[in-house]
Amino acid sequence: MMKKLFLFLVLSLGIGYLTQAQSFRGPDKSPMDVAYLPDNFAHDRKAGEEAIAKVYYSRPAKSDRVVFGGVVPFGKVWRFGANEAAEFKAFKDLKVGDKSLPAGIYSVFAIPGESEWTIIFNSDLDYWGAFKYDESKDVFRVTVPAKSFPETIETFSIRFEDLGNNTAVMRLGWDQTMVEIPVSY
Repeated sequence: MMKKLFLFLVLSLGIGYLTQAQSFRGPDKSPMDVAYLPDNFAHDRKAGEEAIAKVYYSRPAKSDRVVFGGVVPFGKVWRFGANEAAEFKAFKDLKVGDKSLPAGIYSVFAIPGESEWTIIFNSDLDYWGAFKYDESKDVFRVTVPAKSFPETIETFSIRFEDLGNNTAVMRLGWDQTMVEIPVSY
């Protein structure tokens, strides 16, 4: 009797474990990443140093596709990357291009063009893609030039580069396209 009870308990726990494990989703095709200003802040943080900005975004792959003008059409609002709309956190008041951005969290989008992109900071957060993008919640838009890049960047990437004197660029690159968004603090 004791052996049957023990076997019953083991099987019950095992089935319960399998049921729980099956409730998790598999990994996204486009993994989430983060870019900091200063670059690699969380990893390289020094005592007394403070983060200035951070972007959470997903990194889709080119996968032998035409990206800009193909998978990402010119002239239409696009989230940076894939999955959820990218989020930009300003730890302090910043200037992006010539616009003032108060400290806070924003979604960021782009309208890619062949020679320039419109970058959009929006107050609406926590939704998938740009499908429910609401222009009435735009904080501001800035326009930046698009540059051709000589090498193919396989996965969408964002990286801040500190230029000194409280200025930086937020660099976005994918396929053979790169844009630089000026940031000052």
